[in-house]
Amino acid sequence: MTNLTLFVVVFLTGVALVAAALAIAQLTAPRSFNPQKGEPYECGIPTRGESWMQFRVGYYLFAILFLMFDVETVFLFPWAVLVRDLGASALISVSFFFAVLVLGLAYAWKKGALEWK
Repeated sequence: MTNLTLFVVVFLTGVALVAAALAIAQLTAPRSFNPQKGEPYECGIPTRGESWMQFRVGYYLFAILFLMFDVETVFLFPWAVLVRDLGASALISVSFFFAVLVLGLAYAWKKGALEWK
């Protein structure tokens, strides 16, 4: 069996499994034709007035900063597990990474991105 034949078989098997899963879900899914299903709600309480409203950009900036620093902090965990095996060069690399992280936090703090107004 050549590589191309194997690729085609795996690809077609994947497409068939996805199509079968979608078909089974479509056939077995519960259906409700109640018009209330399409209405927006929060915590089971019907909304009053317009559901769409604008949020201040500060909320989005705060959320993006949180995600960015959270993901960067997750990169420190694998390093912490292997710190003894990696040696001094890894310590220097992670120190640089951590310095960039702290400088980014200091910059965001100085710009006032972490303050609620």
